[in-house]
Amino acid sequence: MKSALRRWLGIPVSLTDSEFWSAYAGGETASGKSVTVDKALQLSAVWSCVRLLSETIATLPVGFYEKTDDGREAASSHPLYELLHNQPNADMTAVEFWEVIMASLLLWGNAYAEIDRTGKRITALVPLRPERMKVELNNSGAPVYTYRDWPGGKIRNINERDVMHIRAFSTNGIMGLSPVSYARQTLGLAMATDEASAKVFKNGMRPSGVLSMEQILKKDQRAEVRDSLAEQFGGSMNTGKMMVLEAGMKFQPVTMNPEDAQMLQTRAFNIEEICRWFRVWPGLIGHNAQGQTMWGSGVEQMLIGFLTFSLRPWLTRIEQAIRRNLLAPGERNRYFAEFSIEGLLRADSAARAAFYSTMTQNGIMTRNEARKKENLAPHSGGDQLTVQSNLMPLNQLGAGAESESAKNALREWLGIKSEETPECTGKTQQ
Repeated sequence: MKSALRRWLGIPVSLTDSEFWSAYAGGETASGKSVTVDKALQLSAVWSCVRLLSETIATLPVGFYEKTDDGREAASSHPLYELLHNQPNADMTAVEFWEVIMASLLLWGNAYAEIDRTGKRITALVPLRPERMKVELNNSGAPVYTYRDWPGGKIRNINERDVMHIRAFSTNGIMGLSPVSYARQTLGLAMATDEASAKVFKNGMRPSGVLSMEQILKKDQRAEVRDSLAEQFGGSMNTGKMMVLEAGMKFQPVTMNPEDAQMLQTRAFNIEEICRWFRVWPGLIGHNAQGQTMWGSGVEQMLIGFLTFSLRPWLTRIEQAIRRNLLAPGERNRYFAEFSIEGLLRADSAARAAFYSTMTQNGIMTRNEARKKENLAPHSGGDQLTVQSNLMPLNQLGAGAESESAKNALREWLGIKSEETPECTGKTQQ
């Protein structure tokens, strides 16, 4: 039996291996439901939270830069630029790759990518399934990565330098904590509530009842009556059928409805509970609590909070993991990766225009830099930083006739005559 099971699975498995069976069957909960990652994803709130965070981060541009004396510049000639920004491996685009990484973090608490090299050059990043990875510490305290390939069930050890390991929230710095595992009571309750509500509709919105008779039935007769009535009148497809009772039978329904059981309120509360685990505002997945609205300035502040408290911690974890695992020690003070959160503005032309206007009119960004972000050709003279006073170059502020012209314009706007400010005209009072 044991050898047949091993051949069927393609891997060596012990029937007494509690870790294997726990991962396979899921953790039991007080609600009686077994919670696994696949079952958790069948809950709409879990699916929506994971998809929202994964797709949002995956679609943000990943920039790879080199530090310079003047700031930074895109390191487009570095091998990692192509891998992180466009195509990490031969089978996946950058969006697909980062979606897998984020889904692994959100569901298992750990994300792994195997690093392929040609010599010292990194040529590919291949995501690995977290549930097939086992991480232990050797005698020297270094992590040992053991991975089970599928199909075939081959078990192999992967060197630490060949794995990019990104951890979610952790209490030991070695392994991230799995949100699905720790939220299994919440998820189990949500599963049980969904199943209970589905059974209510299956019975045609009618609860079960009590059938009373004036005589005592034998065990087989009792089972026959129960099965016969369930077959003819059970299920939503039999709603409305006429029940014929004889020999003094009486049917007394149990008076319970979804409102009495607070089923609707429970299902709404389950959504909010799941959102707490993933740190997502319920409105972003289409759920509004009573008294909340999807419009107005409050929603804008919620979106800012989503960027600050939900997205930013994940982005920082990934950026620092890239520095630790993909850059050689001599490169870490020279190169760095950074997600461009300005990519969130691509769907909002008004916000994008306001951003560029502020950056160019305050000497932070040149007009050609703004045009480059919009995939537009540069203009001659557009490489100088300007300010809003009269859009003059920064190095000419306070010098020449242009400065005096700006001062006169400011005096006129303030309603101040030149004789009222002798210090501005160079005259002295007698």
